[in-house]
Parts: sequence; C-alpha cells; structure tokens
Amino acid sequence: MKYDIILCGVGGQGGISVSVVIARAAMAEGLQVKQSEVHGMSQRGGEVLAHLRISDGTIASPTIPLGSASLVLAFEPLEALRYLPWLAAGGSVIAAAEPIRNIADYPDLGAIHAALKALPRSLLIDADRIAKEAGNARAANMVLVGAAARHLPLKAASLEAAIVELFSRKGEAVVAANMKAFEAGRGL
Repeated sequence: MKYDIILCGVGGQGGISVSVVIARAAMAEGLQVKQSEVHGMSQRGGEVLAHLRISDGTIASPTIPLGSASLVLAFEPLEALRYLPWLAAGGSVIAAAEPIRNIADYPDLGAIHAALKALPRSLLIDADRIAKEAGNARAANMVLVGAAARHLPLKAASLEAAIVELFSRKGEAVVAANMKAFEAGRGL
C-alpha cells in the first residue's frame, strides 16, 4: 500500500497541523511515513506545502513525483489548482471553497470553483462555515481532515486520537471544537 498526499494552502490555515495529524495517525497504525514541508513566507500569506507519503513498505523519498498523488488536500481553492499536476489519474481533490485573496490579481473565484468541480473526483467544501458551526472558526482544517478521512488508508479512530494528542495542550474546549469539526467533515 502506498498513499501520497499533497497538502497545500496559505500560511495560517493549519496545513502543517493537518500533516502532523495524518502522519501521527499513520505511525500509530504501524505505517511508514515521510514528509517534506515548504513554509514560504507563510506569516505573510505565502504558500504552505507539504508532501506526505504513507506506505506499508519502505519510502525512498519524502517528495511526491508529478502525477503520483493519491490526494490533493487544499485549504485554499487557487492552491488546489496550482498543485493539480501532482495528482495521479484516479486521484481525488478535497478543497476549501473560501479564498485567501493574498495577491492583487486573484483570479475569478467562480472560474476557480468551476475548474475544481469539473474534476472527476473532487469535493469543494465551505470549511470556514462548518468550522464556525462546530464552535471554532480556526478548525476549518479539521473539517477538511474529516472530509478526507474516507479516502485515507487510516482508521477514523487513529485520526481522532492524533487530533486529541495535537490539541490537548490547548485545553478541552479546543479539542472538542476540533473533534466536532472533524466529525462534521466526515459527514460530507
């Protein structure tokens, strides 16, 4: 088994936290994991990218070759389009619908959404709204993890345990909101 994930977004969206949750869940299940991250100028709205590779065998490289990703998990719709060349034939795209307009000439959002919806295996999610309804507007990233859960070669319980582990230092309310966001995403 081999499962490669491109996680992409903009600084401050929690993309690296998501890669940690998925990686910890995979390791808890005895799988091999390799990860590569690019933070860019994330504190200024720059790109954040992670390659996350999961396998039951040896993983030679932390980076995913073009055309090989099983999943593009995008926290911003334009970033989803940017990383489509990494998507394998038969791969899936799960993307947040809300833009981060961090460039002056941000393309037409309707056109971006149409391009993503035209893909054979894509899901565009109003993650910000769902996270707010779950009790924490900052938990949109966990909504996306929940939506991705059925695609990942991992048990939901392993993902839940990794979420608790990652957020427990922030208190029970933060853990509860992130778990609620994760469950809301699983229901999509």
